[in-house]
Amino acid sequence: MTGRPNTYAQNGIVATPHYLASQAGLRVLQDGGNAVDAIIAANAMLNVVYPHQCHIGGDLFAMVWDPRDSSLHGLNASGPAGAGESVERLQSLGLSSMPLRGANSVTVPGTVGGWQALADRFGTRELGHVLASAIAYARDGAPMSKLFARAVAVNTELLKRDAGAAGVFLPQSWKGGDVLRQPALAATFERVAREGTDGFYRGPVADDIVTTLGALGSAISHDDLAAYMPEWVTPLRTTYRGYELLEMPPNTQGPAVLLLANIAEGWPVTEFGHTTAAGIHAYVGAKHLAWEERDRHITDPKFYDVPLDRFLNKELATELRNSIDLERVGAQSGAPSEDGDTVYLCAVDRNGMAVSLIQSIYNNFGSGVVAPEAGILFQNRGAAFSLDPTDANVIAPGKRPRHTLIPAMLLKDGTPEIIFGTMGADGQAQTQLQLLLGMVDFELEPQEAIETPRWRSTIDPDGRSWLLIEAEVGEDVIAGLRRRGHETVIAEPWDSNLGHAQAIKIDRERGVLIGGADPRGDGIAAGW
Repeated sequence: MTGRPNTYAQNGIVATPHYLASQAGLRVLQDGGNAVDAIIAANAMLNVVYPHQCHIGGDLFAMVWDPRDSSLHGLNASGPAGAGESVERLQSLGLSSMPLRGANSVTVPGTVGGWQALADRFGTRELGHVLASAIAYARDGAPMSKLFARAVAVNTELLKRDAGAAGVFLPQSWKGGDVLRQPALAATFERVAREGTDGFYRGPVADDIVTTLGALGSAISHDDLAAYMPEWVTPLRTTYRGYELLEMPPNTQGPAVLLLANIAEGWPVTEFGHTTAAGIHAYVGAKHLAWEERDRHITDPKFYDVPLDRFLNKELATELRNSIDLERVGAQSGAPSEDGDTVYLCAVDRNGMAVSLIQSIYNNFGSGVVAPEAGILFQNRGAAFSLDPTDANVIAPGKRPRHTLIPAMLLKDGTPEIIFGTMGADGQAQTQLQLLLGMVDFELEPQEAIETPRWRSTIDPDGRSWLLIEAEVGEDVIAGLRRRGHETVIAEPWDSNLGHAQAIKIDRERGVLIGGADPRGDGIAAGW
């Protein structure tokens, strides 16, 4: 443990993976804005200080609890493939599988549409006010964290491939504390602040998007951008030991978390003990079974009838639980694990409005392509599609790919008690399960649960299955896992590959908010 305390507050908390973003959100709260205003401000700031993990060329998902009428709302602001996209077009380019990087991995960016939808429905401040901190730091410069500087160094060859990306991120070698300025991004933020979504999906910014991507072979058009609209959806839920666990519906992997929770609920978790070999072994077994269901069925529900009952059915969860050998690793087949970079953030205000939001460009630096005039770094979310026509997640015109992004909430007696989530692609569901067990079964407060030694089950492209785990679990735990047949790899201290989680607990009895932020990132839970 770091010894970092929980953040206690009465009027509001914003928890993000970067301290400047948390501060930007807090300023909006202190200026009279609500949790939605604060979350947009914080998210925009993350675009400036964590552009390797999120950008307005990416997507977002959010859950909002509105205390005015005790209602919960889900927002799917993920973008589709272009109307001119198809398996046949990509195969004609000589591709036998989806490209991981480059323009043909780009889908329509949904983030700006998501901000506008949130602001229109729940916001109390103009976008210009909410985006002010992000605009100033993009224009005048922000000091780079060590994690950001390291990400640039690791991805230098990717960034060199694109003149726009190299121009923004490779004018020099960076180290932590160096100041990065992004004037083109600042100008785009200013245009969005003045014009809303029209400032992004139409006009000069849209021209730069289409020109940049088109020159590199993308099928995304002006019509695709102009037609983009985020979608309000109903979150899915299951029960867990007296709580309601809420997750986003497909095209996200949210149902897989609900299945994991349903499987885990039938085990004597507290008898296993907290972060033990017996427990971790069981949860990894559940993860592999949940992933089989996820990889077979999760995609855009407008194109495939996703059998949600399989993920929500407690009887099926019992069957799956009973099939897991608690003493030995079973078969661990499945698709290779997805490795992504994302930001998760949450906010609660003095009136009880709660927001759980996640935004991403997928892998580190996404597609590696930047629209130079607009300063937009594009996601590579299209890489999650398949070119296999028999795959539920096969690419199609106007189809959204399967997403790993999953903001979450826990409700008690019908109202939010814990708002939580994490970055980490395939690791998101696994970390959410660990947070759920920590905060519910072991009654840990947010910071304690977040700092608990963490693990992540991974399958390589060659089919090798292994477990990334933090040494702090203890030698006896690692030995117990190896004895059960797990190949274990010890993570670096506070390894960001195990996710940056944030959480806020609403203590209604005392009238206090309790926030935590992950030391595996650069964040804080900022409250007042």
